[in-house]
Amino acid sequence: MTEPEIFDLFVIGGGINGAGIARDAAGRGLSVMMCEKGDLAEGTSSRSGKLVHGGLRYLEYYEFRLVREALIEREVLLNSASHIIWPMRFVLPHSPTDRPAWLVRLGLFLYDHLGGRKKLPGTRSLDLHRDPEGAPILDQYSKGFEYSDCWVDDARLVVLNALDAAAKGARILTRTACIGARRDQGVWTVQMRDQRSGEVRTVRAKALVNASGPWVNDIIHRVAGSNSSRSVRLVKGSHIIVPKFWNGQQAYLVQNHDKRVIFINPYEGDKALIGTTDIPYEGRPEEVKADEKEIDYLIAAVNRYFKEKLRRSDVLESFSGVRPLFDDGKGNPSAVTRDYVFDLDETGGAPLLNVFGGKITTFRKLSEHAMQKLARFFPKMGGDWTRSATLPGGDIPNADYVAFTDTLRTAYPWMPRTLINHYGHLYGARTKMIVGSAPSLEGLGRHFGGNLYEAEARYLAASEWAQEAEDVLMRRTKEGLRMTAEEKAAFSAWFDAELALAA
Repeated sequence: MTEPEIFDLFVIGGGINGAGIARDAAGRGLSVMMCEKGDLAEGTSSRSGKLVHGGLRYLEYYEFRLVREALIEREVLLNSASHIIWPMRFVLPHSPTDRPAWLVRLGLFLYDHLGGRKKLPGTRSLDLHRDPEGAPILDQYSKGFEYSDCWVDDARLVVLNALDAAAKGARILTRTACIGARRDQGVWTVQMRDQRSGEVRTVRAKALVNASGPWVNDIIHRVAGSNSSRSVRLVKGSHIIVPKFWNGQQAYLVQNHDKRVIFINPYEGDKALIGTTDIPYEGRPEEVKADEKEIDYLIAAVNRYFKEKLRRSDVLESFSGVRPLFDDGKGNPSAVTRDYVFDLDETGGAPLLNVFGGKITTFRKLSEHAMQKLARFFPKMGGDWTRSATLPGGDIPNADYVAFTDTLRTAYPWMPRTLINHYGHLYGARTKMIVGSAPSLEGLGRHFGGNLYEAEARYLAASEWAQEAEDVLMRRTKEGLRMTAEEKAAFSAWFDAELALAA
């Protein structure tokens, strides 16, 4: 009987924290396996507000350490992946009936200075009656502020971490559920089931990381047979997508009557992404969806500030994610900490590191801290390395995306600007892996609609773990938003047939 393969580290969960930890560990020289029961970023990590930000509103809850760390990480990530992360200016119309202007100014001053801001421009005050950013805002709001944060393609951030982990030797398994983990003589014996074939396989690992997000407690108790005094609190956050209804690339941040803030961001060129809500959630994370009350709430928040009124019929899509927040006992879901907490169970000399909470912006630091927690179990592993490293495709000279697209236009003079931006933003310096030596659009193969061509779909299936049409249409790309129902159905049929042939 063949002995199970043994790894230094086994990571459960293919969201941003799991992929980040797998990457960090592999870069330190450890042998790593990561399994995800669905697709990469299929859960919370593809259903965020798509922001790398410090969390301006967290200052109200005195989360100064978290905000400082997030602001520092904002620029670290901007340097590491400037193709999928880019600066964005946010306009905050001031409503005197909510927060006083002095409090907003103080918060923005701290926001500008807590994190050692270097690249992004600072805050400025706006006269909403004179400055163009105020044009879409109702006349009753005269004062505003503008500050900087960053946009991110959240699902691609996860995929890039998994790609880098794999390039450094990690084994990445998608649609593979961890169904059992037991300690045996100082080592974990881990069982996994392929969600498609039903095949069960066993491996061994010296340490186990539970980065399963909303499922963290289920893994602790049911899968690993362990215990923890800590827990996550599930909070639902919903977003809507509507046609963009203002000019300019600026985003807006508005304060609602209940003191929550709502982001209204440019999205995929001609659309707007609006969110989020904060509602306690007790259902199955797999079944979460935005309900009509949440959609009405978001529409009302926008209509409170903007001249052009949104209607329910304007909503093109909605999505909802379950945030696995560390349960700090706060009653108000908006006040629950967005910080992360670790729980290390060393029973029997086989460590189990459980990850509670966290946010997109701080994933790299969370991953680094996780490996520092495990360092004494791996005395020969390498040191911290990710702060100055780029993610796949991010090796753009001087992190200058605009100059980079100019080089793409020179290399592919036949390619439309929209397609250059599509490839540039998603793949950065790896664009040539999709385009290859194609001399024309015809060289990219079948066109399915939007910016989606056969060459890209084949690359995603071969190199980025895309196994179903939705992996391509909604997570690896967002082209599903640009395609008709007929085009999406045709692509799904083609993709399923091509994968069957490849198998």
